[in-house]
Amino acid sequence: MRPLFFTFNRRRGEIPKELQTCLTRDVKPCHVSTEHTALETTGRDRPGLMSEISAALYELRCHVTAAVAWTHNARVACIIHIEDGLMRGPIMASKKLAQVHEKLESVVEAHHESGERWSVRLTAPAVGRTHTERRLHQLMYADRDYKQCQGSDGSCRQWNGCTNTHVTIEACREKGYLVVNIRCRDRTKLLFDTVCALTDMQYVVFHAAISSKGTMADQEYFIRRQDGCSSNTQSEREKLAQCLIAAIERRESHGLRLDICTQNKMGLLSDVTRVFRENGLSITRVEIGTQGERATGTFHVTDASGHEADLRTVELVRQEIGGSVLRVYRSPNGTSRASSSSISRNSSGEVEERAKFSLGNLLWSQLERFSENFGFIKS
Repeated sequence: MRPLFFTFNRRRGEIPKELQTCLTRDVKPCHVSTEHTALETTGRDRPGLMSEISAALYELRCHVTAAVAWTHNARVACIIHIEDGLMRGPIMASKKLAQVHEKLESVVEAHHESGERWSVRLTAPAVGRTHTERRLHQLMYADRDYKQCQGSDGSCRQWNGCTNTHVTIEACREKGYLVVNIRCRDRTKLLFDTVCALTDMQYVVFHAAISSKGTMADQEYFIRRQDGCSSNTQSEREKLAQCLIAAIERRESHGLRLDICTQNKMGLLSDVTRVFRENGLSITRVEIGTQGERATGTFHVTDASGHEADLRTVELVRQEIGGSVLRVYRSPNGTSRASSSSISRNSSGEVEERAKFSLGNLLWSQLERFSENFGFIKS
């Protein structure tokens, strides 16, 4: 297949209208209403954290209408949309909001270490909220999840055949640009994630060239600081490289992907995450939403050591949650849609895998339609 090649050039400093719309518009899992209260949490990840948070919300009679969480470099950022479980509407009472905030702070700080950074924030209903995944990038950037990322300083030129993420940054002094070159594994929403990182760091893209061949993608950006400053220190380059690598890695899926489609009910997230925790599974990524009487969700899980979960353990989870509502996808090399399977038992009672279409795959494909406005990189 011919490689895709995309370029654009700008003379002015403002973001193009199409890109600006995609970065700021409000799109949420399964048509979440902007009337719901949003809970944002960032901090150090630990096994069972999502279970503890959702259990606390259930105890306070808060109904979770949608939840999205990413983990990266032992940090976690999650956005949970909640409503009053009794009144079925946004939580407006200041006393109830304060109660929720106090309870969740006690949960996330229960095992905190000295100097540990935690943030719990409740926001009132609003029409102009930032796109959920855009906001996750902002939360993880503010939480400095990029600190452990290592970028190439230009000395590593062994790009061919390497599937790691490489970032090189050079100065174009004649034009006052920084020239950023990125080579990494190709996937959907790659361009979105990269542009989010540049925008959050207050850089303006003036020229760009993006191409894809096989499983790899190449991106080149000519950028300047938004304030016009031409500062070009080594520390600035290192931070930029770290942040770009982090933005690319945050969305990568680790472990098995479990798709759930079941009846929407109070405490559903608490029940599901409790089952994972009790069976020794650690959640690395979550997307769950509700629409009417149905709830659909995607969970990426590993064992407690971060390795791929044993299929027999997953089968136990399937039995407890409900065999008709859970499908399992393998996630090789960080790609969550490379292959799919369902877990079942053969005549001898052993667990086996069979290729099968997942309803959750179809429903959650709707979440990715916004990325088409970017013309995502795909060969």
